[in-house]
Amino acid sequence: MKKVVVFTSSTCPHCQTAKEYLSEKNIAFEERNVQTDPSARKELVKRKIMGVPAIFVDDEVVVGFDKSKLDELLI
Repeated sequence: MKKVVVFTSSTCPHCQTAKEYLSEKNIAFEERNVQTDPSARKELVKRKIMGVPAIFVDDEVVVGFDKSKLDELLI
């Protein structure tokens, strides 16, 4: 089973869409909110990622909600 971590913010509509999509596909994921979790924000900055959602599937990352890329990584 692939490890999925979704970096979000509270006000991001695309983050909500990404979480709903993963839930509909019955894919378990860990959510890390960069607004409420300083360590999550630091982790993204360290990786030079400035946008959310940032969706990590094992060692791959998808920045933004890219349904086709997620499908490709999750199959």
